[in-house]
Amino acid sequence: MAARNDPLAAFNFLVEIQNIAEANFSEVSGLAVEVAAIEYREGGDKLNTVRKLPGLYKTSDVTLKRGITADARLWKWFQSVLEGKVQRSPVNITLLDAQRQPVVRWVLRNAWPSKYEVGDLKAKGNDVAIETLVLTHEGLERVD
Repeated sequence: MAARNDPLAAFNFLVEIQNIAEANFSEVSGLAVEVAAIEYREGGDKLNTVRKLPGLYKTSDVTLKRGITADARLWKWFQSVLEGKVQRSPVNITLLDAQRQPVVRWVLRNAWPSKYEVGDLKAKGNDVAIETLVLTHEGLERVD
């Protein structure tokens, strides 16, 4: 009998940024890559059909969110970009199973922070203060 292949839970993941180690993020979004379609019509085609060929691929920026802590390493990484010293880094995003064992990993190639944002601070609420880091990168790869 074949083993069950249940879908993985979206809340059980780990983000590793080189030189920052593991960071506990509450949300990761933007893991996407797409290939542009190039439309091409051959001159001798009597049906006026258009062929679609694969063109360049592009990746989406990846957004990371976490509760603000005293650890300022993410801010310092972003600050280095502001100072003109871009430090590119591989970023691993690993989806874990119920036993917290790695199952699927995505790697962002040559990532660097392009935006840093602090969520709204409100005296009337009891929400956790959130920092958001947007990463621009040069490639997304799935590693199993």
